[in-house]
Amino acid sequence: MDSSEQGSSMNAGIAAGMTLPPGVTEEEAEEMQMELIKVEDEIETLRQVLVAKERHAAELKHRLGISPLSEIKQNITKGWHDVQCSNAYMRTSQTLGDLNRRVTSSNLYLTASATLEDIGRSDAYKRTQETLSQAGQVTSAAFSSMGSAIRSRFGEMRALPYSDSGSNLSMRHSLSMPAMRNSPSFKSFEDKVENMKYKVMGRANGENDHSPTSNNAPL
Repeated sequence: MDSSEQGSSMNAGIAAGMTLPPGVTEEEAEEMQMELIKVEDEIETLRQVLVAKERHAAELKHRLGISPLSEIKQNITKGWHDVQCSNAYMRTSQTLGDLNRRVTSSNLYLTASATLEDIGRSDAYKRTQETLSQAGQVTSAAFSSMGSAIRSRFGEMRALPYSDSGSNLSMRHSLSMPAMRNSPSFKSFEDKVENMKYKVMGRANGENDHSPTSNNAPL
């Protein structure tokens, strides 16, 4: 359709009862219609050109080995660089830097830092730190030795033979910790274990249910 045909069709549309805005004549409406058609044609042409350019750019990226993921990374890096170069980011960084300098140079901050340094250099703090360190080492060694002794004792108990003689049931094996071996709490534990084993063996052999501690006390 040429311009004459378009003009005649627009004139026919206007003449068909198209309501014109106030202050707009038919001649002005016809000119604006012509301009609108021209602009829409240009938009369509530019859209087609843009699609062709995008297709060509995609082909070039494919030939260069640029994947969508690497392109996203580049866009993120560029975006972050743009943010860092923006005036708002620079003003915020400067404000935070000024605030940090004010805090670190304030009397309260300097006094607190000096107090903490004095405490760290004081003899009382050093003695306390050494005491806690030694206590931790002693406690760790004690628990380690106790665990080894208990494992050794239960291993010896499992290795004891079941016999009719009460003397074979007596626990006469020494531990690696003499102080713990002679403590009342360990002796009580040893007596309870020996009495329990004697009762079990006595009932199995038809003997009376009595403790051997009166005749054969454990060492």
